[in-house]
Amino acid sequence: MNDIRKKWNDRYEQVHVPNQVIDVLELNLHLLPAQGKSLDLACGLGGNALRMAERGFESHAWDLSDAAIEKVHEFAQERHLNVSAKQCDISQNERQTEMHEEGFDVIIVGHFLLREIIPALISALKPGGLIFYQTFVEEEQGNENEQPAPDSGPRNKFFRLKKNELLELFSELTVRYYREEGLLAEREENVPGEALLVAQKV
Repeated sequence: MNDIRKKWNDRYEQVHVPNQVIDVLELNLHLLPAQGKSLDLACGLGGNALRMAERGFESHAWDLSDAAIEKVHEFAQERHLNVSAKQCDISQNERQTEMHEEGFDVIIVGHFLLREIIPALISALKPGGLIFYQTFVEEEQGNENEQPAPDSGPRNKFFRLKKNELLELFSELTVRYYREEGLLAEREENVPGEALLVAQKV
C-alpha cells in the first residue's frame, strides 16, 4: 500500500459520519438536471455521493482509500440509498479511460487537486454535463504569523490554486457559477480561501 493511501486510510478509519456536502453543490442544487449519472471523485466519506443518491441520481463514488469506500458503503446502507462506491487511483491512465467510457452527467470534486486529470474530467462529462468543483487557493485569510487551522487545506502550495486558475483549467466549458473571494472573505463565511466553480459542457 502506498504512503498516500495509508495516510488517508488511517484518517478515515477514525471517522464515523459522512463528510459534509461541499458548498458549491449545496448552493447550486437548482442547477442539477432532474436525473442522471453522477460521480463524486476523491469522495472521501461520501457526503456528496449520498446527497446525489438522495436526489435520485445513479450515484458513483471513487476514492484512493479503501477504508473510505467501506465507510461509504456503510453510510449508504444505513440510509437505504444506492451508491456504487469503489477504490481506485484516478492518477492511473486506465482509470481515466474508464471514467471517460462510463460518462457522467454530473462530476463533483471537493478539496482535491490533480491538474493533470482535468482533461479527463472534461472528457468524462456527457454533452450538457456539469462539473461542481471546490478546492483551496493560495490566497488565504490571515497573515504569515498565524497558524493555519487543521482543516484549512494543504500546506504545500502545489496543491492549492493560483488566482483564477480554476477558470483557466476549465476554460473550454461554460461557467455557470464562480466564487473566489480570497482575502476579501470574512472569517464567518463558509468558504474563505477556496474557489467554487460550476461549469457545463455544451
